[in-house]
Amino acid sequence: MPIDRPHLIERIKSIEGLTPDERSQLLEMLRTTPKYGLVWEDKPEDAERLLEDNLPVLTEVKERYIAGSSPDSPNHILIEGDNLHALTALTYTHEGKIDVIYIDPPYNTGNKDFCYNDSYVDAEDSFKHSKWLSFMVKRLRLAKRLLSEKGVIFISIDDNEQAQLKLLCDSIYGQNNFLGNVIWEKTDSPRMDVKGFYTRHDYILVYRNEEFTLKRVPNKEVPAHYNRKDEKGRLYYTKPLRLMGGHLSESLFYSITAPDGTIVFPYEKDGKKGGWRWSQQKFIDENERIEWVNGKNGWTPYFRIYAENLKEVPAATLWPFTEVGSTRTAKAEFNQIIEDGRSFNYPKPTSLIKYIEVIASEQNATILDFFAGSGTTLHATMQLNAEDGGKRQCILVTNNENGICENVTYERNKRVINGYTTPKGVAVEGLHNNSLRYYQTDFVPRKKTMANMRRLVNLATDLLCIKHDLYDEARFFGKKLNKDVARFFSNGKKQMLILYDERAVDPVAEILEHQAVDSPIIVYVFSPDNYAYDEEFAAVADKVNLCALPAAIYAAYRHVLPKKKLYHKETLQEPTATPSPSPQGIEQLLFDPDEEEGPDGSA
Repeated sequence: MPIDRPHLIERIKSIEGLTPDERSQLLEMLRTTPKYGLVWEDKPEDAERLLEDNLPVLTEVKERYIAGSSPDSPNHILIEGDNLHALTALTYTHEGKIDVIYIDPPYNTGNKDFCYNDSYVDAEDSFKHSKWLSFMVKRLRLAKRLLSEKGVIFISIDDNEQAQLKLLCDSIYGQNNFLGNVIWEKTDSPRMDVKGFYTRHDYILVYRNEEFTLKRVPNKEVPAHYNRKDEKGRLYYTKPLRLMGGHLSESLFYSITAPDGTIVFPYEKDGKKGGWRWSQQKFIDENERIEWVNGKNGWTPYFRIYAENLKEVPAATLWPFTEVGSTRTAKAEFNQIIEDGRSFNYPKPTSLIKYIEVIASEQNATILDFFAGSGTTLHATMQLNAEDGGKRQCILVTNNENGICENVTYERNKRVINGYTTPKGVAVEGLHNNSLRYYQTDFVPRKKTMANMRRLVNLATDLLCIKHDLYDEARFFGKKLNKDVARFFSNGKKQMLILYDERAVDPVAEILEHQAVDSPIIVYVFSPDNYAYDEEFAAVADKVNLCALPAAIYAAYRHVLPKKKLYHKETLQEPTATPSPSPQGIEQLLFDPDEEEGPDGSA
């Protein structure tokens, strides 16, 4: 007879000789082991170990910034680094804000496509699947936190891990949120060298959040039976209005008048009562759709079904290469942009990603791909924006193994934005109305010393710019700020002020008392605790939205970082006492002393 869990938990608590850590781990294993589903041996990962003692941040590589042709160009983001670190950072900037995620993770074929802790996992590795699941589960859980309430995730995979991935995603996203297992026909020509079945397809698993609705797609083909045209040239076919057999409602038995005045009832051939498909009122309302035929059995009414109703149809789970492209078309497309692109073996066609975004996104959606590879997702997003006037923003994440981020992902999309020339000398106009910003992952020690906290706030500036999609640095009411003390960002619609030195709080509050603002300024201020200087800003409370740093960052990371050494109480390094500055000292502290006053708000 099996022993229930509550009994086992009590037994473990009563065992003598166990250390507190041993007892805690046993209880944790018992509570978290699923009764049904995947069970595998978790394999430690170097990327996760790094997060045991460090917090991830993102720092911009300024020289790789590509400016769009207009001020409202979407700001796309490319992050170079391990996607576990990048996703952790994005939980601060984008939790609950991503509308569509598409990923093409390693398929774990054993053919040097999956690297774990700097070593390729080969086909004979006895922990092949455990390593892959350990790798994926951390990233998919973070991805779930990023999805908006109307968000959806698409995951490409093949038969090596499809079954395991389906069970894993059921446990993370919920079986009820499984939307479909799409079959993508990836190959447009057979391989003659295979000995068994010839595989023509990959899978794309789709999971949604509760408020997501899959869009219908334009119908490119009208079925052959829509073979008639009315006086307006509209295609239609007809169906009999008379219903036969069954227990029909009495309300469907009524007489109608044929064109020559004959009264027609819906009798069956043997004289039994039948019925009309429509109610009498609908027959009156839709009379122009009725088509009468006078045959050997007398007048028979038919009704027209127009092909106009087929303009949009539900998306199917079978995607042929003729509709969304193949691996061959993807390689050809890629090689037109990167001349030495033949070394990149598995790009996805832009038509595939565009189709996903058409059925899954609004025109202002935020798209994420954290296995960015050749950068197809950004290319497709920019193409779709150009076609339908959208302002979708795309975030890409990839490591720089073999220089892929710099030389492939970035270089491809740089050429797509700026324009390029194909190997045959054909000039291709760029998609100029797009901006691209390049970031790298960086780290700050997790230990809460005063020095670490100040460094975290300083390095968090790029995170804050990403969080608010606000990158243009400006003067603070006519004066240039000392960047070691404060920075001010404005795009004309919203404003953000970051105070790295808490001594600047009073002079900033005093300045704001004498200034009019159209909407509250987002103010981040360094604080060794969670106090955002509400009292100091009390007189201008309606002009600011205050947030204390780094407390807000610690709070965002609290539930996503590894448990080891996680936020135990530490004694903070006390700050060196700083005398209150004189009025002249305040001026020197806050503003750049070498900068002359310029027009209000100008950069």
